[in-house]
Amino acid sequence: MQGTLHPITQFTSYLVKLFEELGFEVVETPEIESEWYNFDSLLVPANHPARDEQDTFWLSDKKVLRTQTSAGQVRSMENRQPPARIVIPGRVYRNEKTDATHEAVFDQFEGFAIDKNITLADLKGTIEYILKKIYGGSIKVRTRPHYYPFVEPGMDFDIFFENKWLEVMGSGMIHPEVLKNMHIDPKIFQGFAFGMGINRLMMLYYGIKDIRLPYQNDIRFIKQFK
Repeated sequence: MQGTLHPITQFTSYLVKLFEELGFEVVETPEIESEWYNFDSLLVPANHPARDEQDTFWLSDKKVLRTQTSAGQVRSMENRQPPARIVIPGRVYRNEKTDATHEAVFDQFEGFAIDKNITLADLKGTIEYILKKIYGGSIKVRTRPHYYPFVEPGMDFDIFFENKWLEVMGSGMIHPEVLKNMHIDPKIFQGFAFGMGINRLMMLYYGIKDIRLPYQNDIRFIKQFK
């Protein structure tokens, strides 16, 4: 029997290739993360609902199963100096009930760029380019303001898919305090960041209707993606 890569692996590799063509470096960061990297370094306040046991898998010594690949932002810059362009694909964990559109374990794709004179236009241009490469040049893309504690301003990207607008990722300009946590002077450097659910983008790309299917190890499902 001939094997094949899992569809999540295939789609992640496709995303990585697209961003590498734009000069981004791929970095892997731990799935077991400290409270500092997962929350504090990203300005997530102590009373934020995301820190609750109902949303986060807490381990001993203030360690967590990372809830977002954004946890790798500050860590990945500890031994680097700007300019930097980094993407962080990886598995994340949320303590929530599962259904056709939600899983307790799923995959995210984080990215950010830090340099002098980076603007919101650079962010929009980068993401619109990527989305049009994935879904075709005629795909409609829009942005909406959205609050995230670690970016300022923040916004979401939507695509018009099958006659409706669908949110595909959050993004924004990296907050000056997050840059300081990276030991970067925000008066000299700026940056943008974005985070997307690989599963959501993959489901749209392949026409998968149930987010649980890729994790059920059903060979009949996997064989469709040779």
